[in-house]
Amino acid sequence: MAEEFEKKEIAKKSKNFSRWYTDVILKAGLADYSPVKGCMVIRPYGYGLWENIKSALDEMIKSAGIKNAYFPLFIPESFIKKEKEHVEGFSPELAVVTIGGGEKLEEKLVVRPTSETIIYSMFAKWIDSWRSLPLCINQWCNIVRWEKRTYLFLRTTEFLWQEGHTCHATHEEAKKEVDRALMMYAKLYQEWLALPGLMGKKSEAEKFPGAVDTFAYEMLMPDGKVLQGCTSHDLGQNFSKPFKIQFQNKKGKLENVWQTCWGFSTRSIGALIMAHGDDQGLVLPPKIAPNQVVIIPINDKNNEAVFKMASKLKYDLEKAGIRTVLDSREEQTPGWRFNEWELKGVPIQMMVGPKEVQKKIVTLGRRDQQKKWEVDLNKVVAETRKTLEEIQDSILDESRKFLDDNTHEVKDYQEFKKIMTGKKGFIKAFWCEDPKCETKIKEETKATSRLLPLDAKVEKGKCVCCGRSAQHRWFFAQAY
Repeated sequence: MAEEFEKKEIAKKSKNFSRWYTDVILKAGLADYSPVKGCMVIRPYGYGLWENIKSALDEMIKSAGIKNAYFPLFIPESFIKKEKEHVEGFSPELAVVTIGGGEKLEEKLVVRPTSETIIYSMFAKWIDSWRSLPLCINQWCNIVRWEKRTYLFLRTTEFLWQEGHTCHATHEEAKKEVDRALMMYAKLYQEWLALPGLMGKKSEAEKFPGAVDTFAYEMLMPDGKVLQGCTSHDLGQNFSKPFKIQFQNKKGKLENVWQTCWGFSTRSIGALIMAHGDDQGLVLPPKIAPNQVVIIPINDKNNEAVFKMASKLKYDLEKAGIRTVLDSREEQTPGWRFNEWELKGVPIQMMVGPKEVQKKIVTLGRRDQQKKWEVDLNKVVAETRKTLEEIQDSILDESRKFLDDNTHEVKDYQEFKKIMTGKKGFIKAFWCEDPKCETKIKEETKATSRLLPLDAKVEKGKCVCCGRSAQHRWFFAQAY
C-alpha cells in the first residue's frame, strides 16, 4: 500500500515529535505557512475540523441563552489603557496601527488582542438598570498577538477563537457563569475531542491580566508537556469601574456590574493533532472528523459494478447522517489513496472491489487500531454507526489512561526535578503560594504552576520548594 507515497512521508512521532507535528499539519492539508511571518493559512481540511468544533460549541453557547454579536477589529489605544493590569499584560503582544488612509491617525488603533475594552465601552451604553441584566454576548472572530516564537495552531500571530462576555447584578451570579463556561469547555473537550484534562484555578502570576480569578482546562500531551485548552475569568468589577458599566438596582441605587469572560481557540486543533496522532499521521475522533468514512473502490475504472456499489454505499451512509467521501481518483493507485486517508486520520476506511461485489460484503478498516474486517452489505450502516461510537470511546479511554499514568504526586524537590528532566507530565505537590518559589521552580525546572484543582481541600503540608507551611497541593508542568 505504500507505492508512490514517498512524497507524503512524515517523521516518526515516536522519534521526532516536533518535526512529526509540523509534517502532519502540512502533509495532511490542515494548514500552511503564510507569507506573513508568524501567521498561518488554514486549509479546507483543517477548517472543516474547526467548523465541526465550532458548531458543537456554538450550540452549547446558544443553549445557555447567550447570543452572538460582532465588534470591531480596531480598538482605540486609550481603551486598552483604561485597565492597568490589562495593558501591562498585553503591551508586548500588541500590533498598533498609526497610519490610516495615508494620514497619521490622531489616536493609535490597537489590532484586537482580545475584546474586553471595545465590548465594555458598548456595554456601558446598553446597560442602565437591573432590567438590562444579565447581558450575555459571544463573539467568533480573529485575534492578533505579536508572538516572537510561533508554532502552527498552538501559537500564531493571528488565530481564530470565540470570546464570551457577560454582565451580572451580583458577584455570585457572575461566579456561576464562570463555572458554567468552564464545564461547557470540559464537555466539549471530553465528549467531542476525546481529550481528558484537569480543571482548576490559576495562580496570581498565571491569571488573565485584569481578572480577579482565572480558571482553565489543561491537557497533557505525548511529550509530557501541558497545553492550556481554554480559560474562564471572573473579572469582578475590575473593568466595570473604569468603563463605568453601571446599573440602577431595584432600590434605585447605582451599582457597577460584575463581569466574566471566557475563550476557546484554534489551539484546540493543535491539542487534537498531538494527543491522538501516531507514526502514520492523524487519528481523528469521529464526532469532529470532517469525513467519518472514506470509500475506496478497487478496479473501479474497469469494473462498473464496483463503482455502482461504492456509489450506493456512499448514498446510504450519507442518508444515515454519516459524513462520507468516495475517492475514485483514477490518477492514483488504491494503495496511495489508502495511505493518504490514513494520514488524514479518517476514522473508517471502506474497500469495495470485485471480491466485495461478488460476496456482497464491504471490507472495513479502523484507523485508530489498524484493524480490518468484512461486513455484510446490508449491515454496513448499522456496523458503521456502532464502530464510530466505539472509536470515539476508545480514543478517550486511551487518553485518560495516559493522563493517569503520567500524573505524579511528589513530596520533595529532588523528585520534582527528576521527573521534569525525564518523562515530565503533571506533578501534584504542596506549594506555599509564594511567587518567589513559583519563579524558582520555573527557572530551575521550566515547570510552571498550572492550576489548583476545583476540588482542592485545605491540608497541612510543606512547600515542595522552600519547605514552609502550605495548605494546598497544586499541579505543575512544563507548558506550551
